[in-house]
Parts: sequence; structure tokens; C-alpha cells
Amino acid sequence: MSSSEYNLPGGWELRWSRSRNLPYFYNRTTAESRWQAPEGVDPSVSVKFQQDYEKQRAQQDEQASSLPKRVRVTHLLVKHADSRRPSSWRETTIVRTKDEALERLNGFQAKIQSGDVKLSDLAASESDCSSAKKNGDLGFFERGQMQPEFERASFALQIGETSGPVWTDSGVHLIHRTG
Repeated sequence: MSSSEYNLPGGWELRWSRSRNLPYFYNRTTAESRWQAPEGVDPSVSVKFQQDYEKQRAQQDEQASSLPKRVRVTHLLVKHADSRRPSSWRETTIVRTKDEALERLNGFQAKIQSGDVKLSDLAASESDCSSAKKNGDLGFFERGQMQPEFERASFALQIGETSGPVWTDSGVHLIHRTG
């Protein structure tokens, strides 16, 4: 919704007030804001703006409602020396480089893709995450509960789909969405 759609004079635009839940006029040049239309502007333009704004919000809400609210994943983590906590249940001190961690993960990914083993089985013995005790299962989680990169990858997967390598501060992961 650009101000040009509403035929406003130079410098003026319509904005939405979150505190009052109403449109208002704002002049970018003078930093003036007002509830009433500037001189020469049909006051009904704010009604049209409000309708357009509410329509846009409804579309955004509809899109958001089609996204999953929570997901369940199984993952396999390979840490490296620069991980935020370079130790695990498997190794007291992890000294491998990032390249070595990725190489190790790529090897696991090749075994999974060939059908030789399931990610959950490999996670149980090879993951540097304590979730290995549960075959890598992290259970259900909602947005805002995981590291952003991990969350984006998890929510982007379809159920049954496995990611490629996903880097986070913890290390590099393979993620399989189970729910």
C-alpha cells in the first residue's frame, strides 16, 4: 500500500497507528502527523486506506494460519572446536575443525540417502547432542524456541523430509521433520 495509490500531496503518506488502531496522515518532510486529512485531500481516503490495510492484514493472517504452529524433528549434530560448547556426551573436548565436522556430517548424509541407515539410528550413536539418548528426537517445539537457523530449516521441511547441512552456533546438523 503506497501513498501514491491514495493521491496524496507531496511528502504526505498514510500510516497505521498501532496504539489507536486507526490510520493517520504523516508528512515525511516536516515530520507532522495528524488524524485529519491535509488540506485538499478527500477525507474518505483514510477509509479506503483502512479497508486496504485490514484486507492486507486478513491475507497475512490467513497465510500465517496455514503455516505449522509447531514441528517435531529428529536431528544429528556434529560439533567442532568453534562450537559454542565444544564438548559432548561422546567427547570431553571436541577439536575437529568446521571443515572436518562438515565432512563427517556429509558422510552420515550419504549413508542416510543410500538407505543404509536411518537418521535416528545414526543420531543415537553419532550425534554430539544429548538428544542422542532419544535417537535425536527433540519433540515438538514452536517458533522462538530454537536457534534461528535451526528453526528456519525445521519449519521449512515437510513431514518426512530431511535437510541438508544446517549451521548453527552449536555446530552442523542434519534435520528430519517427523511431525
